[in-house]
Amino acid sequence: MTRHLIAVVGNSPGVGKSTLCRSLAAWLRDTGAAVDHFQEADILSRPAFRPVAEEFANGNNSVRPETLIESTRAYLTESRDAGIDVLVTDALLPFIPSLVAWGHDEPSITHVLHELTTAVEPTQVTVVYVHDDPSTALHRALTREGPDWEHWYLTRLAGSPGTRSVHDLASAAAHLRYEAALTLRLLATTPWNVITVDVADLDASRTADHVRHQLTGLIDVTPH
Repeated sequence: MTRHLIAVVGNSPGVGKSTLCRSLAAWLRDTGAAVDHFQEADILSRPAFRPVAEEFANGNNSVRPETLIESTRAYLTESRDAGIDVLVTDALLPFIPSLVAWGHDEPSITHVLHELTTAVEPTQVTVVYVHDDPSTALHRALTREGPDWEHWYLTRLAGSPGTRSVHDLASAAAHLRYEAALTLRLLATTPWNVITVDVADLDASRTADHVRHQLTGLIDVTPH
């Protein structure tokens, strides 16, 4: 099996990317593949990303692009040495929301993406971009997480250089629309496969079915 990284990202909280990651990881394990499911919080605990966690905690609440790239390279090397066939990552590659929040402009982010495409070689990469209307998705996240989540989320965005214009859910939705357009534009410049799935009219089960169907043409899912 060609080693494959499936990077699941979403245009907004509340679009179901973590649920989709769990479903895809379970499906791939059922084929007999050796799967690593990299959950969103793992960036703070995985050995390869220790430099990222340390740099972020160093007081600046940001990470140099070089650190992201080298940690990604180390993660791919560790997974290869561990015999992993497929990596399913939740909100990891390509780091665009973080880079935007930290104040990087489009040319800078384009350069980071170019470096990342080299860092992950020869692993095949598919980005699954889960999309919904940001206003709808944000209210879904608020319902799921509770009233304290809104304050936490808005405070986090307002405290970063690239997202200081955010002050309520409406301005957060406007920023997420800008970020979605940027993400799709930049992903189109990479050699990676990109699967865009609009979940507005799909439940979690149908979303997973749709993505599995798309992936079967890209990776070997024949039971081992």
